[in-house]
Amino acid sequence: MHAALIAAAEQAAETGSTLPFPPVVFGIGAFAGLVAMLLVTYAFRSVGTRH
Repeated sequence: MHAALIAAAEQAAETGSTLPFPPVVFGIGAFAGLVAMLLVTYAFRSVGTRH
């Protein structure tokens, strides 16, 4: 039992994890999400002063 777990752990360490997209895509997605949140925040900038 332990030998099978050790063999599986070694196999996982050798292969590593693969990303579904290139790392650049994650960076562009994060940047786009932050810009979208910035635009939503900017759209509601004067709500408190109207009332």
